[in-house]
Amino acid sequence: MLKYKRILLKLSGEALAGNKEFGFSNEVLESFAKQIKDVHEKGVQIAIVIGGGNIFRGISGMEKGFDRVTGDTMGMLATIMNGLALQNAIESIGVPTRVMTALQMPQVAELYIRRKAIRHLEKGRVVIFAGGTSNPYFTTDSSGALRAVEIQADVLAKGTKVDGIYDKDPMKFNDAVRYDTVTFDEAISKNLGVMDTAALSLCRENQMPIVVFNALEEGNILKMAQGDNIGTTVKK
Repeated sequence: MLKYKRILLKLSGEALAGNKEFGFSNEVLESFAKQIKDVHEKGVQIAIVIGGGNIFRGISGMEKGFDRVTGDTMGMLATIMNGLALQNAIESIGVPTRVMTALQMPQVAELYIRRKAIRHLEKGRVVIFAGGTSNPYFTTDSSGALRAVEIQADVLAKGTKVDGIYDKDPMKFNDAVRYDTVTFDEAISKNLGVMDTAALSLCRENQMPIVVFNALEEGNILKMAQGDNIGTTVKK
């Protein structure tokens, strides 16, 4: 009954904060961990890329006087903190998990090596990719797209706070309409805010479908893996 057997799950750092402006929500961490365990027990191979916006965002750091490279580097370090927090939550309920980082940090996490990451997945471990791409000027959306292509995932699943892609901001407009499917070209030309253009272009070039869904709703990660219509699919 599963549509996808290997998933790259992209989670926003802001989601980890829950209702708080910054930091971690234990309830959200526990919810993500439980949902991931449910999917893992079905035999799905799960890799995760997580943002760092609940701790630090590189672009917003520029407003505080940081140059872009310094801000982005701090943002990458924030994703490693989030990766460790999520690893702890997942392993606490019995699912083996590895954090792999694009930045060399051997005392904290494994260095990202593509073949080793795939081997972890084949052995039934959840893999969390942290540290972005290790390069400034690239978002965690781009990191998610890159890792999804590298590990030959079946889908890039972007878990957000909303249940898909809308023609305008559903938080501001009551008449916003949700799309069931959009093409990569539409997402780029209409500037729908799915992901940045670099991430969308990489997925388009490699025919990597994207599913945007609400990951905060309990059970939605499993529903997404089963192919239920709970969000918006971006494809060629």
